[in-house]
Amino acid sequence: MLFRSIAFNIAFYLNTLVYLAIGLPTFFMSYRSVLAVARAWGRANLVLLRMIAGIKVEFRGLEKIPQGPLIVAAKHQSAWETFALLTLFDNPLFILKRELLWIPFFGWMLWKGRMVPVDRGVGSRTLMKTMARAIFELKRGRQLIIFPEGTRRPAGAEPKYKFGVAHIYATAGIPCLPVALNSGLFWPRRSIRRVPGTVLVEILDPIPPGMDKHAFFARLQSELEGATAPLIAEGRLEIERRSG
Repeated sequence: MLFRSIAFNIAFYLNTLVYLAIGLPTFFMSYRSVLAVARAWGRANLVLLRMIAGIKVEFRGLEKIPQGPLIVAAKHQSAWETFALLTLFDNPLFILKRELLWIPFFGWMLWKGRMVPVDRGVGSRTLMKTMARAIFELKRGRQLIIFPEGTRRPAGAEPKYKFGVAHIYATAGIPCLPVALNSGLFWPRRSIRRVPGTVLVEILDPIPPGMDKHAFFARLQSELEGATAPLIAEGRLEIERRSG
């Protein structure tokens, strides 16, 4: 398993370099060209995971994804969802750490793709500007992929949701699509290990706009946690079968 994990990690970074090179000409094109390269990069990573590390993916409920602008509120357990979820949407958008824009080439592509940077160490006024920028992009028909817990949490860890997603939901007036997953079992955070198995992703029913933001926040957490728990249990059972 360790050999396959190391081999995949090398292939992952080489693949990223290849797609950065492919993406450089798009810097002079529409931002949609950058997104097309990013989605292709995500699909290539999924192929490498399956071929080298023995990690597949099963998407459930894809028919529930509506067209048009959308807040995609997903669990965040590993780096896996940062590229895998890109493949599901036509015009995706992330709110990301400002420091990522400073990475040569990679950061330039994020800027060209009109991702929204945030400085977590600043005051509320700057955070409000970040929210306003995200809502501006949503009004242009984009799908905002947001992780309501703000950072990666181990699979099965106690949830720690942040209220920012409720503010965006209440202000934007568009549906929210909850996404449950169990990626942390197979791509653990802060680890080079990649565990063979099947990452399960479940698209839940969209939450329509117009709810009170506190009621929305409670519903989102309840539905996401309620759907995530059985996915983790199913994933752990698969791992046990493989190791046994």
